Amino acid sequence: MAHILVVDDSSTMREIVASFLSKNGFEVAVATDGRDGLHQLQKDPGIKLVVSDVNMPNMDGLTMAEKIRTELGNKQVRIVMLTTEDNQTMRERGKAIGVTGWIVKPFKGEAVLGPFRKLCGMA
Repeated sequence: MAHILVVDDSSTMREIVASFLSKNGFEVAVATDGRDGLHQLQKDPGIKLVVSDVNMPNMDGLTMAEKIRTELGNKQVRIVMLTTEDNQTMRERGKAIGVTGWIVKPFKGEAVLGPFRKLCGMA
C-alpha cells in the first residue's frame, strides 16, 4: 500500500522523486501519465497523496486531478502539482479542481518532507 503516487511522463523525474521519497520513509507508487495515475489510484486505496506533473501525454495532470474528484469521487486524496508551469491561470484552475499544492520544478526534496508527511498523516 503506497502513501504517495508520483505521476510524471519523464522516467528520470519519476525516479528522482520516487527514490528520494522512498529513502525518507514513504511507500511510493509511480505512474507514467494521468491515465495511468487514475488506474494506480483505483488499485491502491491507501494512497494519500498524488504528486503529479501537469504536462503529460494521454492525460495531463490537471485533467487527472479533475477526474479524481469527479469520476472517482475521491475528495480525500491530496494532490500536489510538481511542474515547470508557473502560470497563475493554471494554478487557479488547479485550486478550483481541488489541487492541494503547487510546486515549481526543480524538485527540492528536503523542503517537501515536512509538508508531505503532514499530508500523508505521518506527522
